[in-house]
Amino acid sequence: MTDANILTVQVDSAETSLAWATLGPRRWRCTVGEGGVREDKVEGDAATPAGEYPLRRIYFRNDRLVLPKVGLPARPISEHDGWCDDPRSPTYNRLVRVPNEWSAERMWRDDGLYDLVVVVGYNDDPPEGEWGSAIFLHLARDDFGPTKGCVAFARTDLLELVTLIGPETRLRVLARPAVDQATTSNVDAKLLEDFDERDW
Repeated sequence: MTDANILTVQVDSAETSLAWATLGPRRWRCTVGEGGVREDKVEGDAATPAGEYPLRRIYFRNDRLVLPKVGLPARPISEHDGWCDDPRSPTYNRLVRVPNEWSAERMWRDDGLYDLVVVVGYNDDPPEGEWGSAIFLHLARDDFGPTKGCVAFARTDLLELVTLIGPETRLRVLARPAVDQATTSNVDAKLLEDFDERDW
């Protein structure tokens, strides 16, 4: 697997949900969860899980957009589609029909955020414990406000991105913000600058 198959997401700083997503030479603005990026994500914390995950499939509103040619399996969202977010349910972190006896998030939304959704393979093989559910790439709000744990993009950007990903693509969410990484790089450069072979 090459870097061309890795969709990397990194937040600007720990104080913001704004991030950049890169795939090969392309880069898009995006936003992550209001709970930040966490390696110890749990259900309901509104955090985006750090780590590397496959991308499973695409769901879309065919009454609101025309899906371009894509490499992942895709199907339209129906009015009765939901995503189970109840850890007690045998269908936890799965597409379900709503309403049902378990808690589930409706996929058919009025606000347009789920007009285009890419399912991230997080805690789904199989779903376990209360480590979180319904982690998607989806459309961002106009103000690029934080999500409940997903990664969100502008409509035109996500429409472009879905044409570039396939079964071999993996999402890599970095735990360290870009500003921290830049600071560490500067410190390392300063240490090299101060290095004297006579001290070795």
